[in-house]
Formats: sequence, structure tokens, C-alpha cells
Amino acid sequence: MLKVRKPLVWLSTASIIIVLVICFAFMIKKVTVSAAGTALTDNGWNAYFSEPLVTDSITAGYIYVTDQHGKKVQAEMELSKDGQIVQVRGLKPGQYTLNLDDRAVNGTFFKSLKLDKLEFTVYDSIDSISSAKDLKVYFETIRDMQNQTREGSIRERFELSGSAEDSAKAESASASASADYSSTNIQVEGVDESDFVKTNGDYLFTISDGTSVQIIDIRDSSKMKVASVLKMEENHYASQLFLHDDLLIVLGDKYEPYSEKKIAADMIMPANSMSTVKIYSIQDRENPEFIREIGIEGYLNSARKTGDMLYLVTNMHPYLWAMDTIEGETLRPVILDSKEEKEKSYLEFKDISILPGAMEASYTVITAIDLSTPETGKLETKGFLGSSNQMYMTKDHLYLTAMKYEMEKSPRGMEMMIWNPGKASTEFFKFKLNGTKIEFYSSAELKGTILNQFSMDEYNGNFRVVMTEGNMWDEKNPSKNHLFIMNDGMQQVGSVEGLAEGERIYSARFMGDKAYMVTFRETDPLFVLDVADPTNPKVLGELKIPGFSNYLHPLDESHLIGFGYDTVAEKNPHGGEPRIITKGMKISVFDVTDFHNPKEKYTEIIGGQGTYSPIQYDHKALFQHKNLNLFGFPVSIYEETDKEFELDYKGSGALVYEITPNNGIVLKGDLVKGKTRGQLYEEWESQVQRLVYSGDRLFTIASREISSYDLNTFNEIKTLKLR
Repeated sequence: MLKVRKPLVWLSTASIIIVLVICFAFMIKKVTVSAAGTALTDNGWNAYFSEPLVTDSITAGYIYVTDQHGKKVQAEMELSKDGQIVQVRGLKPGQYTLNLDDRAVNGTFFKSLKLDKLEFTVYDSIDSISSAKDLKVYFETIRDMQNQTREGSIRERFELSGSAEDSAKAESASASASADYSSTNIQVEGVDESDFVKTNGDYLFTISDGTSVQIIDIRDSSKMKVASVLKMEENHYASQLFLHDDLLIVLGDKYEPYSEKKIAADMIMPANSMSTVKIYSIQDRENPEFIREIGIEGYLNSARKTGDMLYLVTNMHPYLWAMDTIEGETLRPVILDSKEEKEKSYLEFKDISILPGAMEASYTVITAIDLSTPETGKLETKGFLGSSNQMYMTKDHLYLTAMKYEMEKSPRGMEMMIWNPGKASTEFFKFKLNGTKIEFYSSAELKGTILNQFSMDEYNGNFRVVMTEGNMWDEKNPSKNHLFIMNDGMQQVGSVEGLAEGERIYSARFMGDKAYMVTFRETDPLFVLDVADPTNPKVLGELKIPGFSNYLHPLDESHLIGFGYDTVAEKNPHGGEPRIITKGMKISVFDVTDFHNPKEKYTEIIGGQGTYSPIQYDHKALFQHKNLNLFGFPVSIYEETDKEFELDYKGSGALVYEITPNNGIVLKGDLVKGKTRGQLYEEWESQVQRLVYSGDRLFTIASREISSYDLNTFNEIKTLKLR
């Protein structure tokens, strides 16, 4: 008779149970949750989960917020469409805890939360940063968010209702001043723009290779000479110029080498790049006198001058990766002013603000300099946390834009997020200007992106802008174009939306109560829009022609000049839409006398495929003599050959045309120099970049030489090699 050993059976059962428990322990998936430890009231706070939560987690009370005393508080909470982000808004500044229950996780038998509590602190949306702690909180929030995901992807993963857009006349300026010499081609009358060439009629001021500023005596065009040269010191590069009475203002960049050893040794972070303003007295042209240098850490975005005031916008990106090892104060931009005793100082906390909705790890810095007393003139610098791109300015207001890209999963469905420019929106920030006083006034967010500064305009207190939304190559989200009109407070009052689906804006121009916009994909539609009534803008007319215009310039009240390219449509050997081939450069004169029926009255085609001029992307390259109806620009001319993908270089220089509504486009000065034997492309040292005039003389400016011509015959007088 066999005896059963019960203890062994018990041990076997226990072993099986232990094994099963261990197996279930391994089978139960831990759902992780992470979030930034801080948030700003205006931006809210987000918790990120590795697995989706049940749809009713919030309404069922599986997720709730308590204050520092453990008391449950009312908060605006929302779960993203994919169930992996909990967004918390509507909390006052203070310390809070997000409480989590395992029932919030789908399939709780096999899943559980790794944490049941998450603590975080909410800070106010600070109009003015008051301490290093406030500043560090802002950048810590940004850094933590960047470690998780991008702000844009959060927007896409929520079904948010509403949008920001629901919640002195700037006329086109002439390129000719009242004096008998050139001025820079600008957008707004009375608001000068920087350029690398300026003239006062007697002297030319030009930047050569970024390493020097050449002052050229042009009073006698047959005996041009270098009056003086301002050499830039090592690691300092000049980029732009202004003239103001007897002052020469040189804008540039100063680079200081980054040194990890220096950081480790004395905890000081050298500025990687500093935008500089050097002011010289040029009363004695042959002996310019240095007066003052001002520096702002970061990169120059744009600059304007109106009256005695100079305004600069720079962008600065702090070194977030070194935030924990460097004193917090180095998160502020460095300011330099040679008239101060201290060589450098940090921007004061009281001068730092947060742009509405900003969550970028960067500064937009606006600097105002009073030029009426350059040696001691007042200097004001304001730092705004948040990025900026394009700039538009009138005498009283400054507008900046910031693009906001949404993100999405990669085509393979990976968790890695990729930028999607087709789903971008743009923020507009409006500032009031009063001398050196810079005051943030209002902002708005609109769908789409802008092309450049000519996409924006201010007229009778209203801000007008044209934008492209979507992607012209995306069938699911095809591009379309809009006109928006905002009132003084940047609230939308009117719009025209959905123009030219499948195309994007190539150029735009506002002229009083009319707006002109060129879009393109296969043909060039020129839209004429009536914006006289800001609450009811409308399309008056449309013209479709081959080619496109990259820049529109007013000829008179009823005519526009377009500078762009000619195009031809060729059959696509693979089927589908025809291939659009860009050919020679094209000048068009548009007659908009009948707003409902715009016409391309005259055209001029220059060269063939490969022909190029900087006027295509830089309006300052346009030369104009208003009294003589002359327009000119630098150009390099190419032609096609029998061989595919091979171009034949013909020469480079400049072309000057007489352009009038009655006689059209008439070539007056052909300053193109043909190629030498064996030459395949232009030489940068002698390639013309700008044209200016003084009296009856025309001057072409290249990097290493200046040539003078008779403005009546266009015969060459002299070429001066620069030092």
C-alpha cells in the first residue's frame, strides 16, 4: 500500500502558485507617467502616459488634482484623443498634486500605474521676470517639455474648440529720396532699412567681405578714391549699415569662442555670438571717429531707423544644457555698452517679459538707441521670452511673427515626432514704440505661414496680412491662401479665405485700400483685393499668366511691376500633372486700372534657365531713379544648351530699364560684361550686388570693386579696386 506524502503535494501547489504570481507580476505592464515639475498659468500643465487611459478617467474621478493641503480642487482637465496626455488648466499659482488610480488604465488586470501621484507647481504668467528663480522656472519647463514632446504635437492630439483669431498709413516707399541721390528701397515711407551699401551723394559707404567698411569719395566719378577704411577687429564681421546725418552706423556680429574649460574653471559662459552696433562720426570722411559700441548677445534678425531712433531685433538662445552647472543669471542675454564702466552686464530682470503663449527656449530682444546724442544717447533693451521670425515696422508700431509647427508621428508609426510645416500657424506680436520706450501691446494667432515682410501691412489702424495654409503637395491638406484683417487690438474683423487651392503665395503688396497677391503652381494668378472696408474685404479681380513674380513694386496707383521668372509646362513622362520648368527672368507690368480685370500689359524675358538676380529675394537690390523712371538690378545671365542639365554662362553685371505705363519696359543700360574664354560662371569679387546714383552718375558696387557710369549714356567712366 502506497502512502501519499501530503506535505509534498502542498509544496507543489505552493510552488505553482508562486510561479503563477511571478508570471502575473511580469505580465502586468507598468504604465509610466512623466511631466514637467513646473508650469505657467497661461500655458497649463501636461502629464504624459506611456499607454492610453480609459476615456472616462477624468469624469469617473480616477484622475483628480489636490492642493498642497490635500484638498481636491476644481481644474479644467482634458484627455487627448489618443488617451496619452492629460492636460490641466485653470489653476491659480501654487503647489498641486495629480492623483492617479489604476482604474484609469485600460485592461487593469494586466496593467497598472507605476506612480499614483505627481507633484507640480504652477507659476503666474509673469509680465516681468522678477528673479533668477522665475527665469529658471521658465527654462526648466521648456527643457522638460522638450524631453517629452513638442508643444505642437499636444495641440494636434486634442480636439480644442475656438482659436486665437476669434477671440498712420504705411504706404509703399520710393527707392529715391528727395535729394539727388539714391536711398535704399524700403517698404514703409519714413522707416529706413539697413543695407550693406549707403550713400549721401558725395561718398559711398560699403562693406567689403565683412572685414571692413570702405568709404569712397565719388564726388568726381572719374577720380573715385578710397577716402578711408574701417577695419573690423578679429572675430568681428560687419553686415549692415545706416547713415544718420554725420553718423555711420555699422551693424555686425562679434564671435567669442566657446570654452568648456572656462566654464568649468570660473562658471562664466562666454557669449557665442553678439550683435553689435558701432557708431562713427564721419564729419571728416578721411578720418572717421569711433564714438560708441553697443552689443546684444544673439543674432541680428532685422533693424529699422525712423527719425532719431534706431531699433534692432535680435534672437538669443540660452545654453539650457548648462543650466544646472552655471549660475542662473547667465540665462539672461549679455548687454555691452562702451559708454558704461562695466564691460558687460546682464539684461535686468525687470526688462524681461514672456510673450503670450510663448514656450520656446529663446529670447526676442528689442533694442532702441537714441541717435540724437550718440555719445550719451539713451539705450533701452527689452527681452521677451519666445522666438520671432519676420519683422514689419511703421513709425509707431513694430510687428514680429513666430511660427508654430505642429508635429505628427513618422510615416512608419514610430513614436518619434516629425515637423509638419503644412500644419503650421503663426503668432503675431504688436509693440508700441515711443522713442526708446518699447511696450508690448497685443498678439494674435492665425492659421498658416507668411512669406516675408511684404505679407504684412498697417493701414488706418488696422493690421493686414496674407498667409498660406497647408502644403501644396499634400492631397490630404492642400494649400490655400488667406487675407486677414485685424483691428488695433489685433482682433480679427475681416477675412478672405481659401484662395488658389493647391498653390502658395510667391509675392504680395499692399497699396492703400488695395492688396495684391501672386500665387503659383502651374500659372501665376495675380489677385486684386479690395481692403477698403476692413470688415468686408473681397476679391475684385484675378489674372492667370505663365510664370510668377517673386517681388511686386508699385509703379503708380494703377500699375505694378513684377520681378520673377518665366515658366513653361512640359508633359510629364510619368503621367499626372505636367512638369513646370523655370526659364529666364521675367519683368511684368500689371495694369490694374480696372480692378475687376487686371492685365499683364508688358513683359520682358531676360536670358534663359539659370539666369539669376538678387532682386528675386532681396527688395533692397532694386535700383530706382524716380524722376527718370529708371529701374535696375544686378543680374547673371545663363542660357540652356542642347545637353540636359547643362547651362551656358553668358555674363554678369546689371541691367537698367525705363519702365512707364505708356511705353512699357525699355532697356536703357546694359552693364552686363560678357564671359572671358573658358569662364563657366560669375566671379564673386566683381559680381555686382547693388546700384546707386548720385547726380548724373550711376555706380555699381561689387565685393572688391566699384564702377562709375554716365547716367545718360551708360558709358563706363572708371573702375576702382577696393583695398
